[in-house]
Amino acid sequence: MSRFVICIDNTSNPASLIVGKVYRVLADVQAEKYAMLRILDEDTSEADGYLYPASMFAPVELPEAAERVLMAAVDD
Repeated sequence: MSRFVICIDNTSNPASLIVGKVYRVLADVQAEKYAMLRILDEDTSEADGYLYPASMFAPVELPEAAERVLMAAVDD
């Protein structure tokens, strides 16, 4: 699974997700068994992220420089 996804559907969670925004995916093997992804969303109070249906996202491959910036921004 890609470490980053882009939101393609936020109908059920418009306050937590922005369509077109790239989000970091946290590893969660259990969630993936149920077609769910653990995402770090707009609610930064939960360091473990939230579960969302994988169908709400599309995987994206980012240039290495972009990945470094996004990983640093989330880890702050």
